[in-house]
Amino acid sequence: MKEELDALTKNHTWDLVTLPPGQSVVGCKWIYKIKTRSDGSVERYKARLVAKGFTQEYGIDYEETFAPVARISSVRALLAVAAARKWDLFQMDVKNAFLNGDLSEEVYMQPPPGLSIESNKVCHLRRALYGLKQAPRTILLLLYVDDMIITGDDLSGIQELKDFLSQQFEMKDLGHLSYFLGLEITHSTDGLYITQAKYASNLLSQAGLTDSKTVDTPVELNAHLTPLGGKPLSNPSLYRRLVGSLVYLTVTRPDISYAVHQVSQYLSAPRSTHYAAVLRILRYLKGTLFHGLFYSAQSPLVLRAFSDADWAGDPTDRRSTTGYCFLLGSSLISWRSKKQTFVARSSTEAEYRALADTTSELLWLRWLLKDLGVSTSSATPLYCDNQSAIHIAHNDVFHERTKHIEIDCHFIRYHLLHGALKLFSVSSKDQLADIFTKSLPKRRTRDLVDNLKLVSHPP
Repeated sequence: MKEELDALTKNHTWDLVTLPPGQSVVGCKWIYKIKTRSDGSVERYKARLVAKGFTQEYGIDYEETFAPVARISSVRALLAVAAARKWDLFQMDVKNAFLNGDLSEEVYMQPPPGLSIESNKVCHLRRALYGLKQAPRTILLLLYVDDMIITGDDLSGIQELKDFLSQQFEMKDLGHLSYFLGLEITHSTDGLYITQAKYASNLLSQAGLTDSKTVDTPVELNAHLTPLGGKPLSNPSLYRRLVGSLVYLTVTRPDISYAVHQVSQYLSAPRSTHYAAVLRILRYLKGTLFHGLFYSAQSPLVLRAFSDADWAGDPTDRRSTTGYCFLLGSSLISWRSKKQTFVARSSTEAEYRALADTTSELLWLRWLLKDLGVSTSSATPLYCDNQSAIHIAHNDVFHERTKHIEIDCHFIRYHLLHGALKLFSVSSKDQLADIFTKSLPKRRTRDLVDNLKLVSHPP
């Protein structure tokens, strides 16, 4: 607590004043946390003073709250490029990052608990404090809140950047990258291994499944969840907590993306069948605890994409599921399992809508890779296993069966003609995006896991 109070004082976070008439006061509280290393050992004990931002009123205490941070796909793409170019990866942390931002609004806060202050005084905040609605927005940097990755082929330039940042902010140099946002990153001469084994292990402990039996697939074959299956859960908070944690686990575990996508649809009213599906995902994770991404040092920096759809796969509303994935050489950097917004009237329509979503991600990744110095001069190959969808993309004639997806048609065709992508037919057997659209048998799951370069890397 003393360390936190010293930082608040050093940054001149507030002035002690008498509360002006008509002004409201925001409360605050101490939050205690044990920070651990990637191996689970205790790094340090931390206390943080947090404002009760939920009591703030929009338009009075704050305006904008959106805080831009790096997409996880950007992090994975950067790591894949660094691995292929054999660049060193470094990590830095901004100490008390939020306290570096100035507040433009008038915000008054109760004094921190345990601090001896005159009874008629309140804290007039000058700096953004953790918990305030607008706090994350006061700094705009290319990083993830206060954690940053630095890489490149110029080690002296990297050191100069570190020195410059340390002059502007109070920084912590964490050395070579090994643990970032819960991702465990292991370096070898072959490349990078990226896992969340510690995170998954903690999740199994929360669910009481550390001694449970394992299963070979995250979803039972041909199983379909429905809103009214089973009995309502008496306490749905555990279900929601587990599903939320599983969503973050998909950052390095694409093999559970479809399963997590399924159970995420029932957060508002979870039932016993939904909870059983969550437990199955966890039992699958127990048997594949150390699985994660592998980014090869020999991987060519060539982007390719796979797009797939499961037509009318949801028995409740007959909406289709889109699945896509992107590989940079052999390194998987982006993927998604997503329920389509509209009900497709044919498998071709479902596949075409999936192609449109994949094209959007493709354009963004091409821009990102160009920014990272990766050549994107040639068209990106996009693989689809539906010949009719490919034919529509190349055919500029619309008729009654396709005019309702005309916007998607023009969108894909425009970028096809302008050289951003090139469509190729792929057999269902070689369709890597299959794992993001449906439940699969054990052998098929294992084959796709291998082809997506998911590997087991025990410590």
